[in-house]
Amino acid sequence: MTQFQGAFNDNALKFLVIYLVVEMGLPVRERDWLVMVVGALFAVPFILFSMTGGFLADRFSKRSVTIGTKWMELGVMVFAVVALARGNLGMEAASVFLLSSQAAIFGPSKYGLLPELLPEKDLSWGNGVVELGTFLAAISATVAAGFLAYYFRGAQERSGALLLVCTLGGLAASLGISRVAAANRARRFHWNPLGDLGEQIKLIRNDRVLCWAVLGNLYLWFLAALLQFTIVIYGHDILRIDERHISYLQAAVAIGIGLGSLATGYLSDAKIECGLIPVGAVGMTVFGFLSASHGISLQRVAMYLCLLGFFGGFYAVPLNALIQHRPDPARKGGIIAAANLISFVGVFAAAGVYFALAEWLGLGADQIFFAGACMTLAATFFAVIFLPDSVLRLGLWALTHSVYRIRIEGRDSIPERGGALFVVNEMTLLEVIFLTAATDRLIRFVGERTRFAQTGAFLRRALRITAVPEENAAQASLAESHGAFDAGQVLCLARNSARALLQSPLGKARLEGYLRETRSPIVLVSVQGARTGPVQGENGEFRLAARLGGRVTLRFHTAAGPAENLAADDALRLLQGAPELRFSPSD
Repeated sequence: MTQFQGAFNDNALKFLVIYLVVEMGLPVRERDWLVMVVGALFAVPFILFSMTGGFLADRFSKRSVTIGTKWMELGVMVFAVVALARGNLGMEAASVFLLSSQAAIFGPSKYGLLPELLPEKDLSWGNGVVELGTFLAAISATVAAGFLAYYFRGAQERSGALLLVCTLGGLAASLGISRVAAANRARRFHWNPLGDLGEQIKLIRNDRVLCWAVLGNLYLWFLAALLQFTIVIYGHDILRIDERHISYLQAAVAIGIGLGSLATGYLSDAKIECGLIPVGAVGMTVFGFLSASHGISLQRVAMYLCLLGFFGGFYAVPLNALIQHRPDPARKGGIIAAANLISFVGVFAAAGVYFALAEWLGLGADQIFFAGACMTLAATFFAVIFLPDSVLRLGLWALTHSVYRIRIEGRDSIPERGGALFVVNEMTLLEVIFLTAATDRLIRFVGERTRFAQTGAFLRRALRITAVPEENAAQASLAESHGAFDAGQVLCLARNSARALLQSPLGKARLEGYLRETRSPIVLVSVQGARTGPVQGENGEFRLAARLGGRVTLRFHTAAGPAENLAADDALRLLQGAPELRFSPSD
């Protein structure tokens, strides 16, 4: 509710001022310049103050920071009422800047609260719900701004009064947020925000997936801001419609993003599903090109923009979840702040790119739509290059939502981060695929060479399969254990490989040491129903069987582990004494 109200006021005030600029009847060049300035004033505070918001989010309770920013918003809205009553464009633009400053400080606490209030398995769903609320706010705000500009023409202090009442509602809602402790009370404040930014960027660059997620989020915000500017001019110059109807086009994009975000939260199956990112990128590209078509009606434009926004939700939710989940909890606020700042560099750049395309290249609004679609096509290509796992996960997601249906029991036994040892009763190519699809954790598989004799080298690398000869199973398992646990990854062994390791006194002692040092739990895994579907995977190659869809059940059960203060030796004896590894969640 608090985020909904904040997003509503931010968008309503920004678009109200833009509509007031458009209504002034200025020459086109001056009008476009002022629209760009308002957009830039909306973005600049996120560049200037996001790192301050990140410090506050780490140093203090995120709930306290949220409530404090709401009091700040109350003062800004009083100033905005005065500016609107006087009809002073300079003061109105300043109120946009001040309200964005408040939002920039609030942003890291807003996004940082989600992983503190929700377990990792619900993070994509939570992001979907919050993004839906955010874009429902954007819908109502863009529509409201058009109506406020139209009906309160000459009396815009009434618009300010309504937004002030909304702020009071947001302040009241913020008091109901659950109390959370400060993440890092020892963090020191850097007076030079760019110095702190450099430190956060270094942390982001050290994590390839996180770095890609931040860059993908940067492009998404750039494209969204470019569309916002273009839609206003497209409706005014090409469709020849008034502010109310222009707001319907803005609302169509926001409706699409909201519905796409909610759908992505549910389709993610209680994990961060990167496989949906390519779907979003391709959908945005296709409907971006369709929106640039000549001579189409208002209804057709609205439909294309809605579908563009829908696929934007598929793109946005996994990226946001990655940015919130991957950083270390003690540094999460700072990294989210840096990601927030970088995304608004995109918003700021969008204002300049729009002005350059419209004024220097002389492109019309429909041609700018086309240029945006070309940029998205290029971004899709780079997304596949820099995050190839997303394409693999898309294939796995499609397989497990069409040919197979997967049921997962004991998901809470999968640790959210850090090393872990999975032991599966049998490991064939199908078991590897189902395990990879069931969790967003990176898993290294060690199995017998005979099981993967026909599996191509490319597929083995993509699925991270190490196929070893039976006589060398213990040594290879130990080497992979050391690498996986050191990197905070999951190692998955077949039952026979685990037994071979335990039968070697040296191997058993070294595995015990790895488990103790990294506090990694042992998780027993049972895969049932792998052979019920039309795809079979004997000897590491696929073949088709005369069956329809299959139903697969994966059960995860934490046997024991050093993290539970149990002896690793006891855990390994328990593992050795479970010949079939079949169990129920209550065992």
